[in-house]
Amino acid sequence: MRFGEMAVLTWADVDLEAGSIQIRRSLGRTSSGWTLTEPKTAKGRRTVALPALAVDALKQHRVQQLEERLQVGRAWKDENRVFCNEVGGPLERGNVDRRSFKPLLKHAGLPIIRLHDLRHTAATLLLSLGEHPKVVQERLGHATISVTMDVYSHVMPDMQRRAAARLDGLFAAQAAGVAK
Repeated sequence: MRFGEMAVLTWADVDLEAGSIQIRRSLGRTSSGWTLTEPKTAKGRRTVALPALAVDALKQHRVQQLEERLQVGRAWKDENRVFCNEVGGPLERGNVDRRSFKPLLKHAGLPIIRLHDLRHTAATLLLSLGEHPKVVQERLGHATISVTMDVYSHVMPDMQRRAAARLDGLFAAQAAGVAK
């Protein structure tokens, strides 16, 4: 997800039973305040299937969030956000980066990257595992497959070698069948 999509995600957008989330809008910050926008394209409006690990993490997060909400009491802004600040309001990208994300990376001994780089990492991992680029495009909400392929073409060389090896296997099997 893009940060703005994550910042506006509500629990109504999450189906823990089906293991999916609906991405229908984005939240941005302008000089005049918060702005809620529709995705730039129809493909940006999407349903994304979640791995079981993410579903479990969201269930735990929901319980923790409800406990925090009780502690805050009336000060809680009941906007039903999945990811929010300590009183239920929208997250500020800079605060998330500075207070949470970069300290987590440092603690884990990982290189400092941008939060948005996790989106690129997920796409790269899926492509390198052999996931169809069309599926990756749909998960990312890219308007066209060409955007996905242009951004992630660095993953393609290994996929080209695997495709050639598959053809070798097919031709070898065909040749073995003819030789019999």
